[in-house]
Amino acid sequence: MNRSRTRLLAIPYIIWIAGFTVIPLIFIIAKAMTDQGGAFTVGNLFAIFSPIHRKALIMSLSLAAVSTVICILIAYPAAIILRESHIKKKSIILFILILPMWMNFILRILAMQMLISNNGIINHILEVLSLPQIKIINTPQAIVLGMVYDYLPYMLLPVLNSILSIPQDVIEAAQDLGSDRLHVITHIILPLSLGGVGSGITMVFVPSMTEFVIANILGGGKILLLGNIIEQEFTVSMNWNLGSGLSVSLMAFVLITTLIFGRGNEERAGGFSL
Repeated sequence: MNRSRTRLLAIPYIIWIAGFTVIPLIFIIAKAMTDQGGAFTVGNLFAIFSPIHRKALIMSLSLAAVSTVICILIAYPAAIILRESHIKKKSIILFILILPMWMNFILRILAMQMLISNNGIINHILEVLSLPQIKIINTPQAIVLGMVYDYLPYMLLPVLNSILSIPQDVIEAAQDLGSDRLHVITHIILPLSLGGVGSGITMVFVPSMTEFVIANILGGGKILLLGNIIEQEFTVSMNWNLGSGLSVSLMAFVLITTLIFGRGNEERAGGFSL
């Protein structure tokens, strides 16, 4: 009886997944495997290796990797500091950290554009202080800054959750055995939190690889990521077949990268030593 009720409760979820994930994915794959005349082809899938698409893929991969590394370098120390802090209401601090996520995504990026533009707020303050102004807008650095600003909470939350879940008894045992602070971090906290780091990397790297809105706003359309090319194929060139082929190739590339990293992360997180 309980199993029947569980199956009934799962029906809306199955309908949702089928209607908004499986069917559109089948449609995209079918478009990717045909040309504009409807004939079968694999040229759309291998178009990602053409010079312009390969250059965009490398740029997407580079900016996504840099953004992910920066998010780790910010989120991990912040999570350790928050764990070791004596603040009783850590949920309040966490609420403040994720508060920007409550604002619309486009508004956040537009606000960042207002801050770092050549005539923006930061340059105005620097001008008043007679300091050199920054020229960062419409550069890869601006795109990385936007990605870090937008995706940092997705790194912080899983890392913080994994670090907070480490039993205090384990850390105290290591300290009783003579481990100093650095040894505890590198041999206890880090190995036991690699699962959270892996989840954070997936949640930051994957959307960064497919990003195009941040590149359009902060890059000024001057820096083409693969996501920008795919978006243009669907909305400007109206070549849905090529856009679908690039989308499927990018999805396969991201999936393989994620699986390789996930397997390596599981092997590294297999244990720890004092």
